This record gives sequence, structure tokens and C-alpha cells, in this order.
Amino acid sequence: MRRNKITVVGSGNVGATTAHWVAVKELGDVVLLDVVEGMPQGKALDLMEAAPVAGFDCRITGTNNWEDAADSDVVVITAGIARRPGMSREDLVQINARIVGEVAKQVARFAPAAIVIVVTNPLDVMTYLAYQASGFAPHRVIGMSGVLDTTRLRTFIALELGISFEDVTALVLGGHGDQMVPLMRYAYAGGIPVSQLIPPERLEAIAHRTRYGGGEIVELLKTGSAYYAPGASVAVMVEAILRDKRRILPVAAYLNGEYGESDVYAGVPAIIGSNGVEKVLEIDLEAAELAAFKASVAAVRETLAKLKSN
Repeated sequence: MRRNKITVVGSGNVGATTAHWVAVKELGDVVLLDVVEGMPQGKALDLMEAAPVAGFDCRITGTNNWEDAADSDVVVITAGIARRPGMSREDLVQINARIVGEVAKQVARFAPAAIVIVVTNPLDVMTYLAYQASGFAPHRVIGMSGVLDTTRLRTFIALELGISFEDVTALVLGGHGDQMVPLMRYAYAGGIPVSQLIPPERLEAIAHRTRYGGGEIVELLKTGSAYYAPGASVAVMVEAILRDKRRILPVAAYLNGEYGESDVYAGVPAIIGSNGVEKVLEIDLEAAELAAFKASVAAVRETLAKLKSN
């Protein structure tokens, strides 16, 4: 039988860690693609040499050639640059927009049947650009945002209560940034609403830490950003697609009237299966929650508008 093929574009920390998690889950053969000669080849070889002791069977190829990504089932885009000293956010957006746009065109050329998962920041904006540049149907282009934001929220709740991480479920909506919307009404610990277990002031502190979870790690690392949790979050999405698990996951999905928004990508709960986004789920939001969600979407639109004007 033909194995699934997953191409990860970008062999930096996020890309390489994504390849690691995907390989450990034995989701298929992995292609690690990068423009830097030697880097994807070295990391792919190192990872594949872990197979005998880690107990996974898949082939991992490092390459600089798009031909090796041909007929991939899933393509994960992590390529892009991190913000550097003296660089404005607008500079970062412009540079990564060019990178993601070119990558999306190559995906359409070499893997026209693939589902695309975008990780490059600013995530919601880059997902929209990948959708436009690829020409793919919107349900086949998805942003990894809410899965990561939600796993951070779940982590902080479990730490607060001193319980198993597995027993916490939660939901974060909106753009992947400081204006994301952690929905504490939809957070549960062992099926119990966390509002019954954690006082309001602590819930607000946890929500705040979730919003700035990525920034907290950047401040601690000094010269980098998160990659273990982002890579694991991508692997969950890849698994849901390739195994048609139809999982309900919070992702950056294309909105076509849902929540009163259209022609934009934003974090919402969706059913993820073999077709990518099988369905966007509209949940009941209180007035304050909906207002916060719309403010988050407005920030995504503002960045998109600046890109389109240049």
C-alpha cells in the first residue's frame, strides 16, 4: 500500500520538530524541504537514525528540491523569518508574505491534491495569502492557531488545579495573537466547568497568560520562539486529516458568513477530516465574547488591507 506523504516546508525549529512529531506518530513518509543546502538533509538523516530506538517506521527525506514534494497528501508551511531587532511588524509581514506566496504556488504545482496547513506568522494573514496564491478551495487551506492556543490554555488550567493535562478541554477563538479570545465558559476539567473550580480572578490571569503565551516563551529564550508545542499541534491536525478522524479542533478556517464574517481566516472550532475543514461550527457566544472575537478578526483584516495596498 502507498504510504501517506507529508511535506514540511522550512527546516527550522518548528519545521524540524513538526517532522519529529509526525514521524513518531507514524503518519507517513516525511519530506523536509528548505532553501538552505544541507540543513534539511542533516536534520532528516538525524531524525531517521532515531527510528530504530524510538520504534517508528517511516522514511524521512531532506531536500532543497520541490520535485521531492510531488504528490504530497499534506503540506505544512513553516517557512518564513522571525522578527529581528530593528524590524517593524510591517516589515515582517511583507517578507513572510512573499515567502508564503511563493511556497503556495509551488505546492499547487507539485502537490495539487494536498491539504495545506499554515504555521508561518502572522498566521491568520499568511493562511489567507496561501489560500489565494495556491488557488485551492478554502477548506483545503487551514491555519494552525487555535490548537496551539488551546493547548496552552489547557496546560495552564491543569497546572492551576494540579490535575492531569488529559482531563482538561478548552477553546480559544479569534486571531493567533494578543487579541485571541479564550472562552472560559467552554473550559472543563473532567467534565466540570472550570468556573466551579477556579475563582474568577485566577481565570482571568490564566486567560491573560494564554494570550501572551508565545511572547512569554520568546522572552525566556531570548533568541527564538516556541517549537515543541507548535510542532505537536500541527501533528494533531495532520493525523486528523490523514486518518479522517473528523476531530473538532480550533483552527484558522475560512469564514463564509459564519459569526457574521466573510472572506477572512480566523480561529474557530471546525470538524477536521480528510477534506481538510469539513465544517465550521458556530457556537453560542455572549455579547462580550462576540465583540472580542470581532475585534480580533478586525485586526486580521487590518493587516490584510495593508498588504493589499502595497
